[in-house]
Amino acid sequence: MEINKLMVSEEIKRALFDMGFENLTPIQEQAIPLLMENKDLIGQSQTGTGKTAAFAIPILEKIDKDNRNPQALILCPTRELAVQVANEFKKIAKYKHGIKTVAVYGGEPINRQIMAIKNGAQIIIGTPGRTIDHITKRRTLKTSDINTLVLDEADEMLKMGFREDIELILQSIKDDRQTVLFSATMPKPILAITKKYQRDPQLIKVASKDITADTVKQEYCEIKSSDKVEALFRLLAVYKPTRCIVFCNMKSRVDFVNDKLFIKGINAEKIHGDLRQTQRMQVLRKFNDAMINVLVATDVAARGLDIQEVDLIINYDVPEKEEYYVHRIGRSGRAGKDGHAITMVTKGHKNKFVNVMHYTKKPIEKIKIPTMKEVNLGKVQSFIQEISETIQNEKLDDYIEILNQFDTMYTIEDICASLIKHNIELEEVTHENDINLMLKENYQSDRNSSGKSSKKGGKSGKRSRDKNMVRIFMTVGRKDKVKPNHILGAVTGECGISGDKIGSIDILDKFSFFDVDKDVADKVVKKMDGQKINGRKVAVEKAKMSK
Repeated sequence: MEINKLMVSEEIKRALFDMGFENLTPIQEQAIPLLMENKDLIGQSQTGTGKTAAFAIPILEKIDKDNRNPQALILCPTRELAVQVANEFKKIAKYKHGIKTVAVYGGEPINRQIMAIKNGAQIIIGTPGRTIDHITKRRTLKTSDINTLVLDEADEMLKMGFREDIELILQSIKDDRQTVLFSATMPKPILAITKKYQRDPQLIKVASKDITADTVKQEYCEIKSSDKVEALFRLLAVYKPTRCIVFCNMKSRVDFVNDKLFIKGINAEKIHGDLRQTQRMQVLRKFNDAMINVLVATDVAARGLDIQEVDLIINYDVPEKEEYYVHRIGRSGRAGKDGHAITMVTKGHKNKFVNVMHYTKKPIEKIKIPTMKEVNLGKVQSFIQEISETIQNEKLDDYIEILNQFDTMYTIEDICASLIKHNIELEEVTHENDINLMLKENYQSDRNSSGKSSKKGGKSGKRSRDKNMVRIFMTVGRKDKVKPNHILGAVTGECGISGDKIGSIDILDKFSFFDVDKDVADKVVKKMDGQKINGRKVAVEKAKMSK
């Protein structure tokens, strides 16, 4: 159904148009008329189906603006989802002046929330724990005028142990309220709640064939665990996403991947459960504003976060559950826009990924990891496009004058080639660094990969990295025109040590790492910190190794 045909106020329609809505989603088309008739509802739907607007629109239509007491309560499993739902309400209520929404959740000073409620808020969105605190302990949230209660992602709230809090909240609100429940699954505890607390609820179910959006292109690659980081670098280099989420199953792996991206000079940050709420919100704002291009996250970011226009999802790990895959890729391809999801599948997780394919009932195409040649081609194409746009859109007269100042012994081709070399860092292409050749039909045993360094510096791998060596970090890299022999010469010369004390040397874009014997590591750090390499003063310290 088109938004124009929706039987709601012009203020709501105007806000929906501002948000880019044109047509209702299936869950919205079915739920809104029933909720407008004050029916109790059970909606079985996944993330990304538009369920927030499905219950927000009817709630906003029946709010009494002259009554400053809470009239609707929405319970969410996480503070991130509570914030997202509150933001969605505010956007839809943009032109309905006099309606206030407050989100209440842990991790934020409660006094601020108390003041916001006292100042008059008709819509409360909260997590169960903090909401019950306001209702029963502090008595700062009056429930006498609440006529609509929504349990959003009810199955997740039950998994998180909120059943007792939810029932206490349900019992604290008058029986003639409208009770709305949305859940991705319908386990027995959910059915027990619906039977006990709802009145003749209407059931709406989004069929499994609609779980994954047709707008998301789904692909996967078979890969060794030891090649994942390099594969991630290449995927990002070739696809150049404006916003990409890299999903990992564990917080420790999020930390590891984020560190690797930082060292590579990729504009990335991380989000997982150990971060404070203020940190999470800062990261999300930077991601939504395109100040960072890559967000590395656990599944906490798959559900309930206000993340806009993600053009690429990379599943660094195959998700633990099939529905997590749906939640992850649901971050991309929203509002009718094209999305893209790539999953890295190792030998040990192949069966798990087969289950994902059966669950989604969608074809997922197998691809190969880009080669170094393809990475270089992508860099060249981006550079050509950037230069072409500059030529078409910018005034270049002053710069042409600079060009005329070059000695006539240089041709235009020489000058242009030199400028290109300064702007494009092409990767060396060899058979050894072609990841598709290393995969050897994708699934050779991972046992042979342990302990091998992906790059050898000027030492040609003469010494392998072992427990008797210490990893040293140095703030110069390829962009400073530094080569392994520069580091080797500087360290041996300044520190007065022999070359056999130095192991592998890894040169990255903005940083470098090298290994030295334990017995000289402190001396190397002390002597080299503040020295110059290739004319640049460097900072040197022992590397903080990810576990």
